[in-house]
Formats: sequence, C-alpha cells, structure tokens
Amino acid sequence: MTSSLTPDFLNRLQEDWARVRPGLDPAPMLTVVLLGRLNAALGRQLERTYLPSGINAAGWDLLLTLYRSAPPEGLTPTQLSELAAITGPSMTNRVGRLVERGLAERRGGGGDRRSVRIRLTPEGRALVERLLPQHLANTARILSALGPGETETLRQLAGQLLGALEVQAGGEQDESAAG
Repeated sequence: MTSSLTPDFLNRLQEDWARVRPGLDPAPMLTVVLLGRLNAALGRQLERTYLPSGINAAGWDLLLTLYRSAPPEGLTPTQLSELAAITGPSMTNRVGRLVERGLAERRGGGGDRRSVRIRLTPEGRALVERLLPQHLANTARILSALGPGETETLRQLAGQLLGALEVQAGGEQDESAAG
C-alpha cells in the first residue's frame, strides 16, 4: 500500500512554484525535498530497534562500530571516528554517554589522550547481540518495498551522489582554508 501523502505534497509544491514562478523548474528542489523526507522517515523506522533501549542513532552506530571493528584492546577515538557511519565533532560526548551507561569503557591513556582505547563492555556487547537480529530484520523490512535489483541501483545511485557531495565538500573546505 503506497501513501499518497508525499506525492500529493510534492505535486502541491510543484503547482505552487508554477503559480509563483511559471518559468522555474523546481525538479531539483523537489528531488532534494523528497530525499530529505526519505532520510527522516528512515531515521524514524531505524529508531524502532534501539530507541526503546535508550540509545540514540549516534550511540547505536558507535556500539555497532565497536562490535564489528574493534580489536579486543579497543579503538582509539580517531579510529572510532573514522570507522563510524555517523560523523560529527562530538565523538567525546557520544562515547561519554555510552561509558556512563556502562556499555563502553575507556582504557589506558594516563595523561596521553592519543593512547586511550575505547571498547565495549560485556553489557554493551550483550546489548548489540540482543538488538542486532532485530536491527537486521528491520532494515530488511524497510527495503522490502524494493526488489534486489532496485536495492542495488539505489545503493549505487546514493553512493554516486554522496561521493560527489563529499568531493564538493572537500573542495569547499580547501577553499575556506585558503581564504
């Protein structure tokens, strides 16, 4: 069953633009609006797995990253940041919340923050192992509206667009550093 909410919304936006600016092609804007609404809807659907356990998207991503990528001694904050799907400057705060909850721990370091390692606690590992099957089933359910070929096409197109945006962002950072 397909909801007409978003198509109706996008049609309304297109009609409004046609009325206000008849020569304007709003297709690029409407595509970005559609992708923004898709991102928000995906986020709400994904939260179903981890939010009941009091974990937010960033925390869940860090738990998964530590589970799949960390050696027994853990990862440095830099390594964790490089391997995480969710990016952002607040890695210290995100890790701190997991440490407070007893799901992760910081080891070593002494006075040298570069040698600190972050790893899952047994409680953190148990939480991931409990929620991971639900998370996988949820993501499969989310993508079930598409066939396998469509899912692969979506992944390729999203990767292509994201890659281009990352290149543009890199150029913007280079320009701002030079200015």
